[in-house]
Amino acid sequence: MQPEDPLERTELTFLLGTAFQVVLSEFVARLDAAGYADLRPVHGLVFQLLSAEGATGSELAERLGITKQAAGQTVDDLERRGYVERRPHPAGGRRKLVVLTDKARTHLRVAGENLHRLEGELAGRLADRGLALPRRELAAIIRALAGEDIPPLRPVW
Repeated sequence: MQPEDPLERTELTFLLGTAFQVVLSEFVARLDAAGYADLRPVHGLVFQLLSAEGATGSELAERLGITKQAAGQTVDDLERRGYVERRPHPAGGRRKLVVLTDKARTHLRVAGENLHRLEGELAGRLADRGLALPRRELAAIIRALAGEDIPPLRPVW
């Protein structure tokens, strides 16, 4: 029998936060190595939110839980770097629709490939210890506390 890891006695919130932090750090390091050192995790969230039909700056702010000004600054920055563009809103008026460029879609593809590779490696390491990725357990925790009203992941870290 293996001795107990001291982390196993640590509070759940600390374990969840630390797990998120170390997985995210490894993921970001791999994206940096793939040529995306100019992007941070919040940019990935923005890309995910825009990946379907785009969004207005106000919609983006609401979904990210940030101010309209902060959303506007983020969009301005990503637009300068060629990841997003503003287009006239299909409903007309003064609103603009923020959409991804091909550069951002390429990033999403590379990020997805890296994330799946990382998850596969983690699954392999855990399998060597007789464990599996705790998807079912994490999903059960989320459902137990949030039910069907799953809150969006917001950049509060």
